[in-house]
Amino acid sequence: MSVIRVVLADDQPMVRQGIAMLLGAEPDIEVVGEAQDGAEAIAMVEKHRPDLVVMDVRMPGMDGIEATHKLIRESPDNPDQMAKVLVLTTFDEDAALYGTLRAGASGYMLKHAAPSELANAVRRVAGGDAWIDPAVAPKVLDTLREMASDNPEGRPSLEMLTPRELDVLTELADGATNADLSRRMVLSEATVKTHISRMLMKTGCHDRAQLVALAYRSGLVTP
Repeated sequence: MSVIRVVLADDQPMVRQGIAMLLGAEPDIEVVGEAQDGAEAIAMVEKHRPDLVVMDVRMPGMDGIEATHKLIRESPDNPDQMAKVLVLTTFDEDAALYGTLRAGASGYMLKHAAPSELANAVRRVAGGDAWIDPAVAPKVLDTLREMASDNPEGRPSLEMLTPRELDVLTELADGATNADLSRRMVLSEATVKTHISRMLMKTGCHDRAQLVALAYRSGLVTP
């Protein structure tokens, strides 16, 4: 059985301890490091090379949004070593939600969710999927619909994508499969799946076909 290695980042020691006990009780999850702010989280990632970081948003010094940005966009030369980020926070306001998604987080979960859901979210995000807390999912979808109606060409949706994700989308529009992307971009297929999951989450698309349609509609690629 493969074990998911996790770093926790939260400025409240009791909260960190509770999360660590919760995840540590799962046979397939191991907490390998704890951090009290974003800078320490980055140091822990460099030291332990975890599969995933459970990241709070509001922390002293470097907050979770800046730390996520640095972890994802300033990743090592080998993208397969990049830790995925699951945001776990008490805040559901737009600034926190969209700030972390723009920074490259693969999941967003509220702390008042059922404890069993946290382990499920960790497994899903570590496996390359995206995760949005059901409590904030309607807000995300409504905002994406508003963005699409404001500009039918779809450019607002693409503005949330990182340069790496735009590269993946361009290859998808060229008909690339996950195996093709893995070979052309020198990535594991799990990392390719992570990029695609993030793009689906950020754009509100339901599947790869809609992503490709968006790429053409927005002008990212041309026939």
